[in-house]
Amino acid sequence: MAGTLVVAEHLRGELRPVTFELVTAARDLEGPLTVLVAGANAAALAEQANVEGVDEILTCAAGPEEFENDAAQAVLEAAIEEVEPEVALLGFTINSMGFAPAVAVKLGAGFASDVFAVSRDGGSVVAQRSFYGAKVNAEVEFPGAERVVLLLRPTSWPPAEGAGSAQTRDLAAPFVDSRARHNDYQEVAAGDVDITTADFLLSIGRGIGEKDAIPQFEELAEKMGATLSVSRPIVDAGWMANARQVGQSGKTVKPKVYLALGISGAVQHLAGMKTASTIIAVNTDPEAAIFNVAHYGAVADLFEVADELEKLF
Repeated sequence: MAGTLVVAEHLRGELRPVTFELVTAARDLEGPLTVLVAGANAAALAEQANVEGVDEILTCAAGPEEFENDAAQAVLEAAIEEVEPEVALLGFTINSMGFAPAVAVKLGAGFASDVFAVSRDGGSVVAQRSFYGAKVNAEVEFPGAERVVLLLRPTSWPPAEGAGSAQTRDLAAPFVDSRARHNDYQEVAAGDVDITTADFLLSIGRGIGEKDAIPQFEELAEKMGATLSVSRPIVDAGWMANARQVGQSGKTVKPKVYLALGISGAVQHLAGMKTASTIIAVNTDPEAAIFNVAHYGAVADLFEVADELEKLF
């Protein structure tokens, strides 16, 4: 056994960004890199997966066009039998959680989820993940396991880019009579947003004091070309929808700019945004944990800073 198998995720005919992040993570591991693209439209998606660093693309047309647990499990098991990888990498997403743990148990493989770093130590794979509500980070080893299945935290690696020269071949997988059916998509309600795709997030926390202050920051975010996001206390108070929450119990984001106003920086919040390209924090407490990850910080009143920013736009 050698090499790494990356399982591609796709939605509506497009590979999801986490697929390319998995390729980047796999580059740090020794051996050949194979990307598995499964689904009725696998052949059309194979070209998208051909990025720099990929040695082989395995396509499997078994199963429905969109994701389904039973079909995904059968294809992954067949791919592992065919490729015999030492490591299988998937995104830590709702899709992968529906079948990857079952594959690991069935094959007797080592398993870890929400992994944010992988490396080798003397030839053995070592994964890093958080424990105790992200209060402690630890390394996980897999003694005695011939194979390891890891679910990697999205946005923890930059997406792989550049044209590749991978060879493509088909994988024959057994037909699975699925227990579920994909019927249709339900559009997100008007006014809701996907903060995970935003390049610029203006994020507010309990420091704003009261709900009546939110419209000021909604207006400021619009003027600055930012998307408004919030920390958990704002959602817990019922002031904003969970779709805008950043953190371990909300969304993991990686914008180009993250402007945090009145956010102290609880470990759960930091876990969801600390990989942003540029973090700017404003807080009246000089000991606030948010300053430990911020690239720029100001010990100041957030309303005074907001007023000055509004003057610039």
